[in-house]
Amino acid sequence: MSEFSELHDELRSVATDLLAKDTVDWPLLVSAGWVGLDASEHAGGAGATFAEVAVICEELGRAAAVTGYLGAAVLAVGALNAVQPNESGDALLRAVVAGNTRAVLALPGAGEPAPFDLATTRLGWRIHGSAAFVPDAAGAQRVLLPARDADGMAVLVDVAADAPGLTVAEQPVLDESRRLAIVTAEGVEVDTDAVWHFDGDSEAGMRALTERAALAVACDSIGVAQAMLDTTVSYAGVRQQFGRPIGSFQAVKHACADMLVTISVARQLVSASVRKPEPRAVSMAKSYATETALAVAGKAMQLHGGIG
Repeated sequence: MSEFSELHDELRSVATDLLAKDTVDWPLLVSAGWVGLDASEHAGGAGATFAEVAVICEELGRAAAVTGYLGAAVLAVGALNAVQPNESGDALLRAVVAGNTRAVLALPGAGEPAPFDLATTRLGWRIHGSAAFVPDAAGAQRVLLPARDADGMAVLVDVAADAPGLTVAEQPVLDESRRLAIVTAEGVEVDTDAVWHFDGDSEAGMRALTERAALAVACDSIGVAQAMLDTTVSYAGVRQQFGRPIGSFQAVKHACADMLVTISVARQLVSASVRKPEPRAVSMAKSYATETALAVAGKAMQLHGGIG
């Protein structure tokens, strides 16, 4: 356990330094090895686990970085890792890890069925459907569509982002660190080698991807909350009121202590789910972490007196 802790501390330190740069773009994340962090070494990745990806997600949240990492790395690589080995899928994974291609996953919401349907016509395979809140779809070259085939089995379909019949429409949200889109397929032609089956039970594979997305968002939320607490504690130590730092007042101390306890609980829930993801535990961890980020940010604004 201490070995992993040291590894994560080192990874966290490197991430903090890297994210402090003026420009944090996609090539920087690729060169750092983060895009293929849990891809196999055979695919050009680091052969790490999602536990290491979780560290990066938290640090990205702490820095409020707009990078496309959630959609084009965490979810895309996770999806490509989840399907059975095949020539076209393996080639795409290598291209994603190398930074030559950006792919995204049009994942359904938790508990929802695959949002696309794959049908066989006299002209070949065609795919129909729509998915909302797809992260980082703008600018991607490939889109991975979870679909139901004619037998009702969940499969993953790879299509070009500029394929006729596929539209990617921006979906504005309040969180400016997220770039979301609605992906719609209307009779998009599908190549015969672009339909991939999950490695193992297809329903379990889909569920694992949903849980992966939830945990990535939870880690990001913890990073946001921790950044708010750190900034608030620092500010409370220098902001003077009535001739002394506001951090010396009991009410401010209690508020910061409450923030710390809430973040600690969220971190424990998320860490446990990263180690052993189970549907109920993952849902609880994600819910608690996102609510924690919102509550801590609100309290931080209050203790800062509303300054920017």
